[in-house]
Amino acid sequence: MKKTSFYGMVLALIALLAPPAMAEETIPIGVAGPLTGAYAAFGEQLWRGAEQAAKDINAAGGVNGKKIELFKGDDACEPKQARAVASQLTDRHGVKAVIGHFCSSSTIPASDVYAEAGILHITPASTNPMVTERRITTLFRTCGRDNQQGSVGADFVVNKLKAKAIAVIHDKDTYGQGLADSMRAELHRMGKKEVLYEGLTRGEKDFNALVTKLKSVNADAVYFGGLHNEAGPLVRQMKEQGLKATLISGDGIVSEEFVVAAGGPTFAEGVHMTFGRDPRKIKEGQEVVEQLRKTGYEPEGYTLYAYATMQIIAAAITATRSTDGATLAKWLHTNDVPTVMGSKGWDAKGDLKVSDYVMYRWNAKGSYAEVP
Repeated sequence: MKKTSFYGMVLALIALLAPPAMAEETIPIGVAGPLTGAYAAFGEQLWRGAEQAAKDINAAGGVNGKKIELFKGDDACEPKQARAVASQLTDRHGVKAVIGHFCSSSTIPASDVYAEAGILHITPASTNPMVTERRITTLFRTCGRDNQQGSVGADFVVNKLKAKAIAVIHDKDTYGQGLADSMRAELHRMGKKEVLYEGLTRGEKDFNALVTKLKSVNADAVYFGGLHNEAGPLVRQMKEQGLKATLISGDGIVSEEFVVAAGGPTFAEGVHMTFGRDPRKIKEGQEVVEQLRKTGYEPEGYTLYAYATMQIIAAAITATRSTDGATLAKWLHTNDVPTVMGSKGWDAKGDLKVSDYVMYRWNAKGSYAEVP
């Protein structure tokens, strides 16, 4: 007998539970994120993962006899635009669930719109603690929280790097400053104090004055809370000025676009970042990884997070035979779901019960690997 893969079993289960229905019936699902602008690489990750999952579920018979229909929402990581996108997805397209957004500063205002409409909302990538601290019952995430990765970052800087002069820099945004502050709080808990705490402005490219400040305090480790578009120029200018401090950041630079922004692998080499255990190496997702690679797309970063999020939504709808947000949320709060990233379960706030942040290092080839 031919061995059935875990991935195939999940799809088969969904198909088995689905009764026949009219072909034209669909379940509209929104996928929201920065599809244009400086952080479009992350929006593409979300879209690619969700799109592939929808294709695979539809090929297996859909959900309760209905096919999934996706609708894009481009928020460009802008809070006001995110709220407008949320309204468009709910009012114009009538989505039954939403995968997104990417930036926490977008997810927070958009989540109010989805909550008011009673729609299940799951973000694969927004890590700011306030996303779930507001106790919106229909809001979940399939990633960890900044206080968790900030803790991993602080432990690495103090106990692995043995840094003596630690600078903490942020981009003044909900995600970036939230991450930096979480790391800083953990430093203080460990009895350490930063030599410099300062914000830069998203969109700027010239950080030479900031690097001069970093040199003046003899920083040997620089923790940056922000995204790749600013992290790249920052580390390049640090190296150009001869500052040998190690740059450490979070999941906001988990994209090959970071290498581009830095000016090439030479500048990106040696930069460290926190992110969950590489989804591409989890056994349950190997079939999907190869499937995406055959299309010429490398499923880095949050691609498989989005795929898993679609699986979670499909599982909840299949089990409850409903698209009502409150009904779906109640089921998710009490049930674990098998995904391409392993089994996932949530606490009362909508956070994952288990988070798996680890440290990675960018290498001379322009790729990253987990630090042993």
